[in-house]
Amino acid sequence: MSLTFNASPSFLWTSESVTEGHPDKLCDQVSDAILDAILAQDPMGRVACETGVTTGLVVVMGEITTNCYVDIPQVVRETIKNIGYTNAHYGIDYETCGVIVSIKEQSTDIKEAVDTSLEVRTGQKQDEWEKLGAGDQGMMLGYACNETPELMPLPISLAHALCKRLSLVRKEGVLPYLRPDGKSQVTIEYAYGVPKRIDTVVVSAQHSAEVSVAQLQKDIREHVVNAVLPKNMVDSKTKFYINPSGSFVLGGPNADTGLTGRKILVDTYGSSSRHGGGAFSGKDPTKVDRSGAYAARYVAKNIVAAGLAERAEVQLSYAIGMAEPISVTVETFETGKVPDEVIAGLVKKHFDLRPGAIIHNMDLRRPLYRQVASYGHFGREELNVPWERTDKAALLRREAELDGRR
Repeated sequence: MSLTFNASPSFLWTSESVTEGHPDKLCDQVSDAILDAILAQDPMGRVACETGVTTGLVVVMGEITTNCYVDIPQVVRETIKNIGYTNAHYGIDYETCGVIVSIKEQSTDIKEAVDTSLEVRTGQKQDEWEKLGAGDQGMMLGYACNETPELMPLPISLAHALCKRLSLVRKEGVLPYLRPDGKSQVTIEYAYGVPKRIDTVVVSAQHSAEVSVAQLQKDIREHVVNAVLPKNMVDSKTKFYINPSGSFVLGGPNADTGLTGRKILVDTYGSSSRHGGGAFSGKDPTKVDRSGAYAARYVAKNIVAAGLAERAEVQLSYAIGMAEPISVTVETFETGKVPDEVIAGLVKKHFDLRPGAIIHNMDLRRPLYRQVASYGHFGREELNVPWERTDKAALLRREAELDGRR
């Protein structure tokens, strides 16, 4: 997203989503289901769990340090069952698939750096949240904008809604011939930074061989597309492509291998914001790839909810083993009601962005991750996840007014 975005009289922006049965998303859900199972028994467990999947086979690998026992193959099978792969003809099913587990403990070097931060080791600080160091280096981005009630970009919000609806009509038997795999893509035309109309919609749905493409296209248009898209955003020039490749019988892990962490833009903001590069699923909250990104979203959402900007991107950066972030940067793309440096100052004053404080303030050592492993980690207000709160918006708004710069 460039600084000239709001100055463009016409601008197309596209985002995609995938269903929970997409092979990459299946892997994300398995990794987070394992994480949740461990945190339910051992909140201090350290988890870095990766999953790979192909026809009839799931491979779970990574580093896990915990004092509890989790039946990982059973967690894998239950997750696959809940997604809907319940028939061997789908290329994988929960009862007969092979499950290979290759897990070792976390590196002792990393563990020691996380358990005792550089600040504590060098005697700089000794307060409670200074002890925990970041689990890795890296950059995390959080974003919010006023395009939707949940303060998410409209293209990714609609793309997720289409995929959720696609899964719902499958599971409820409205369209019983649908299979778990599917994708959506939405292109929005903007006018000076404001969503104007829906330009293009793409939906691809896996299906049984018995249904014709023509029937599927008619049903998807009626029961999915028309049920989701806001009518005032659709016009005579809006283009619809439903299963543009034609038949989509072969899908899921039978058609493509899947891997944890390959849908990072689907997980976040659909490319409306930059991305630090780190995936979320399968990582416990000491990994700032996850907790730092959640904190950055929390900050950005409160900035926009406070009315300080129409859109805000927050970048945090960390060094492994250090508690304090290396940098905290705010970009409002020329939509800020106060200067960006003023907003950044308010962020540093009112948000504790050390990993230990993030984990404590958001209560992240609990099983809440499987539910966000499909259909996006952000904008999920129906799930009441802590990084979607706007409890600091009033404070930011009040302090900006007191500063006389609103």
